[in-house]
Amino acid sequence: MSESHPLGPYVRRFLLEHVVADRSLSLNTQKSYRDTIRLLLLFVKERHGMDPTRVSVEQVTASVIRSFLDYIKNERGNSPTTRNQRLATIRSLFRYIARQTPELVATASEVQGIPLQRTASTPVPYLEKAEMDALLETPDRQRTQGLQEYALLLFLYNTGARAQEAASGRIGDLDLNSSPSVRIHGKGNKTRICPLWPHTVKVLQSLLGPRLLDSQDETIFLNIRGQPFTRFGIHSLIERIVEQAAELIPSLRTKRVSPHTIRHTTAVHLLRSGVDINTIRAWLGHVSLETCAVSLPHKKLDRKPAWRKDHDLLEFLTSL
Repeated sequence: MSESHPLGPYVRRFLLEHVVADRSLSLNTQKSYRDTIRLLLLFVKERHGMDPTRVSVEQVTASVIRSFLDYIKNERGNSPTTRNQRLATIRSLFRYIARQTPELVATASEVQGIPLQRTASTPVPYLEKAEMDALLETPDRQRTQGLQEYALLLFLYNTGARAQEAASGRIGDLDLNSSPSVRIHGKGNKTRICPLWPHTVKVLQSLLGPRLLDSQDETIFLNIRGQPFTRFGIHSLIERIVEQAAELIPSLRTKRVSPHTIRHTTAVHLLRSGVDINTIRAWLGHVSLETCAVSLPHKKLDRKPAWRKDHDLLEFLTSL
């Protein structure tokens, strides 16, 4: 009988060495990988009676993976996009296992052969100029927090930054001198330089004041409690601003507006103003931007499940 290979050591090395050390993937991606593997281990325990601390690579067959994908689609209600993301993580894990242990190449190849599910491409809406102007005019700039909110909205529109990119931006990333710009730290630890409009510069200077010189390591935008904005806080802010602005521009009620909508709006408005599409790609950090009329599919987020406590491997995943 051939020797079995415990899955646990591969999972630990994959997450700690490959995902973090070798590839330096973003924290959100690391969490996504961790959660996918933890969900898979709970599934094989509850549906197939396998102990997560003792399960072998050979036991997690392509058939088991397929049943897991059916489970998250049919019972957890995950979208095809989320299902494909989970599969991509599992494929990556088994590709790593095959490189570490050549005798497991056949097992890994069967998992690699599981096809992605086709997904419909749903265009992300963008805002017309009057709609974007209505959002910008909503915050009361006479109030300190109103100025914060206006500056954040203007920054998103100017740069096309993602919510997390804006939330994590540091004052030291700003250059408000003769050629004003901001250094944006994007997905995959990629950095890009985005020019700032003269009006954006004036608003940021007014907002930051002495912090420009004294607080280089602090985040640019602070919420009403004086704490750094989170990406969830930015989503909530935009929802509230849209609700208020819709009193003047009713068309906003027909659109689902998010930070990504503003990002898409930036791309469309730049394209309409005659900016070359390759410049827009560099400005916004798009990996692929064939046209501004086609956008990434909508991502349905899992609700956070109440993970049941387990020992060893599951505790390791929880500790990450």
